[in-house]
Amino acid sequence: MTLIKWAELVAIGDGRGQLVSLEENKNIPFEIKRVYYITDLKPGVPRGFHAHRHLHQVAVCVAGRCRFVLDDGAKREEVWLDSPTKGLIIGNMVWREMHDFSEDCVLMVLASEHYDEADYIRKYEHFLEAAKHV
Repeated sequence: MTLIKWAELVAIGDGRGQLVSLEENKNIPFEIKRVYYITDLKPGVPRGFHAHRHLHQVAVCVAGRCRFVLDDGAKREEVWLDSPTKGLIIGNMVWREMHDFSEDCVLMVLASEHYDEADYIRKYEHFLEAAKHV
């Protein structure tokens, strides 16, 4: 079973441009409680390096590209996000790392829960121990 799962984000457009719609419980597989985006990312400076106990996310590069590493404690997989029509679904108890940001990268994340620091697992060894019990 692969860790890489995609949200189907359809672009509707014509000569004027494209529109991509994100709808909770439709192409986003949960109720959206938080949206944030990361900009001004520096090449060579990775981000992430955590997992969430309960939170689910969909990550979309609305501009530029970056590489995700996902890890469930048993296997690691890598994938490039490089299109505003590719939504990477990241479940709970999945370690995530983001690498190789292009200078124009804008990474938007839709989350199933409001921010809660207690939901984060920030040390990989703690994640591996918790993942054994999932």
